[in-house]
Amino acid sequence: MTVYVNRAGLQIASALAEFVEAKALPGTGVEADALWRGLADILGRLVPVNRALIAKRDNLQTKLDAWHKANPGPITDMAAYKAFLTEIGYLVSEPVGFKIGTLNVDAEIATMAGPQLVVPALNDRFVLNAANARWGSLYDALYGTDVLDAPAARPGGYDTARGDAVIAYARNFLDSAVPLASGSWVDWDGGDLQLADQAIPIIRRGDDILLRNNGLGIEIVIDRNHPVGKTDKAGIADVILEAALTTIIDLEDSVAAVDAEDKVKGYTNWLGLMRGDLTASFEKGGTTMTRALDDDREWDEELLHGRSVMFVRNVGHLMTNPAVRLPDGSEAPEGILDAVFTSLCAMHDLLGLGKYRNSRAGSIYIVKPKQHGPEECAFTNDLFDAVEDMLGLDRHTIKVGVMDEERRTSANLAACIYAVRDRIVFINTGFLDRTGDEMHSAMQAGPMIRKADMKASSWIQAYEARNVQIGLTCGLSGKAQIGKGMWAAPDMMKDMMAQKIGHPKSGANTAWVPSPTAATLHAMHYHMVDVFEVQKELASKETPALDALLTIPAAARGHNWSAEEVQQELENNAQGILGYVVRWIDQGIGCSKVPDIHDIGLMEDRATLRISSQHIANWLLHGVCTPEQVDAAFAKMAAKVDAQNAGDALYEKLEGNSIALNAARALVYEGVAQPSGYTEPLLHKFRLEKKAAA
Repeated sequence: MTVYVNRAGLQIASALAEFVEAKALPGTGVEADALWRGLADILGRLVPVNRALIAKRDNLQTKLDAWHKANPGPITDMAAYKAFLTEIGYLVSEPVGFKIGTLNVDAEIATMAGPQLVVPALNDRFVLNAANARWGSLYDALYGTDVLDAPAARPGGYDTARGDAVIAYARNFLDSAVPLASGSWVDWDGGDLQLADQAIPIIRRGDDILLRNNGLGIEIVIDRNHPVGKTDKAGIADVILEAALTTIIDLEDSVAAVDAEDKVKGYTNWLGLMRGDLTASFEKGGTTMTRALDDDREWDEELLHGRSVMFVRNVGHLMTNPAVRLPDGSEAPEGILDAVFTSLCAMHDLLGLGKYRNSRAGSIYIVKPKQHGPEECAFTNDLFDAVEDMLGLDRHTIKVGVMDEERRTSANLAACIYAVRDRIVFINTGFLDRTGDEMHSAMQAGPMIRKADMKASSWIQAYEARNVQIGLTCGLSGKAQIGKGMWAAPDMMKDMMAQKIGHPKSGANTAWVPSPTAATLHAMHYHMVDVFEVQKELASKETPALDALLTIPAAARGHNWSAEEVQQELENNAQGILGYVVRWIDQGIGCSKVPDIHDIGLMEDRATLRISSQHIANWLLHGVCTPEQVDAAFAKMAAKVDAQNAGDALYEKLEGNSIALNAARALVYEGVAQPSGYTEPLLHKFRLEKKAAA
């Protein structure tokens, strides 16, 4: 039972009130009474606007449903379709001839290109690992993954043969990134060092060497007493790459935060990162280990930032949370609470109250997800204005990352950017959420193509290309990140190295990776590709037309899948839903490596769940499958998921009246009615039920 205290007419969960008053406020110069009065004022003014925006989503969806019922199947008259979208206000006039005016942006975001991590805010160890992934050992990343064309390391200590393959790969990388004036790094013996590009400074710290390529650091560690270095002709013990330039500390898709207890845990970790005093202790090999933030790296008179520059991803506009109740007893919008409390925590960084600095440019970086169109982006701008005023911050101290993951945002991206033009520092694409919204928006058009075929559909190609081109046209290059989505398979690094180079080649100066190891490996791509040169080449190109983006991935009318194809699709989706939901509901784990139907571990979060549940709901709606077939798929896959989790002592089987199983079924059978096809309302409902039962 949550205990509440009254603050400025609001009911504040006591755990949240205590955190704010005892931990977040001291040192900021903001008084408790002023904070609570300010929050009450913001909620009083902006909650009605927030609710109206959500109602508009529902109103537009009703009109889309009616149109697609009257015009089933793929779009046959694009002009008429666009006219309809314009008439209902779905499409708006795009602003032309403007450039963003964002100021005071850290170099890691504005003028550097490199990997980006996303990590659940509720896990203290994970957020520390991610923040410390700014620098990573290339030797370690190669030794422990499948990147090398060499036998896996033999158990029982250091495998010299594997080590030799690692060293050879790393030398070839150095030959590519920072070639010598003559000869190869393979033959360098530690003597005179001259680079082919004499403009690259060679910085030394004792015997160690620091080089830079495409703005990224490469540390060459020389230690002839090291087990590896003493066998190396140059004494090289390791090659350290500057890796995760930025990290998103996530309060949204990768967490299960349904009440004040969960929110305070996330806010506490964010505050600890902003103060630099967060630690995490854990058992490893029978020994208790403690993790903390890494120090900056000293090179003669140069001090290199030792940690990722951190964003915090707030919740979108839809959800509410019982951590704060309004005077009428209803829950406060969670996105408003996040804006206030994460900004308050970040003031400790702005004011230099902690051990380290996150933003040396004096900014707070917030990623705002799941916004539908420019009106909602403008609302975020107004919200951040209000928070700045309440906390006494200069205008546009709070920067925003706009995730291009909803169809109405993609179709009006320039107008969305314009709405936050003086604080935007980030746009990106995300296949899964974007596909979920694509399907839900056209739910009544007919059955969607199979999930595996989505990536080849024309709207996806237009979506990815338009995002970069519109970002460049609006002046993001050199001022903000243009990002690409996640590589979801953390154990398949060889495939990542073959495929993910496409992201920097597309003009994106960051892309998401699932682990610090993946960040180190993906960093090599930014040495191979000068992203800012690519952006210059792309800047003069035309933005792909809107028509392709608006092409709906509905199957051709009359198309039939075989019984085997239907069963495969249902089982694949059902397994993915169950594997993720059972951990979310029963254990409160919002993101983890979940084995897929082929037992390949994939990093899953709510975006994956959205696409899988919407796909089955769509096929049910249009009679491609029956409820009996769906139930059979859930039953079969429940047994498989139980077997996949047999080694987890905390796991509860998906049987009987399992709350997790009921949640998974609800996501499908109530999927058509869910707002924008989101999974959060049902997940929160069943997670709260599980917590109450416990």
